[in-house]
Amino acid sequence: MEVQIFGVQNDADTRKALRFFKERRVKVHFVDFKQRAPSAGELRRFFDRFGEARLIDRSSKRFAALGLQRAYYGNERWLEIAAEEPLILEMPLVRSGNRLSVGLDEPAWREWLAS
Repeated sequence: MEVQIFGVQNDADTRKALRFFKERRVKVHFVDFKQRAPSAGELRRFFDRFGEARLIDRSSKRFAALGLQRAYYGNERWLEIAAEEPLILEMPLVRSGNRLSVGLDEPAWREWLAS
């Protein structure tokens, strides 16, 4: 099994996700949003599955700094904004094949490992 984790190194939930998989000897590919922005295609998978309500972290500092509190966009526009400003996303985003999760979701990850 191999997982891809998207987030930032200084986010507590991202560090917990990295530790969760490393403790179970799962190969992890980490993508740090501060070093490399996610591709629109990669983000589209998450937006198609979860939608902007689950993916956009409206309590993040970057979201407030951009003045998006009163913004009401559709999924496509949020996808464009998130590709340019990934720090507004809920973290971590975890992918293993076609399985996806948003945020700290250990029960889902345990299920992935069991199957």
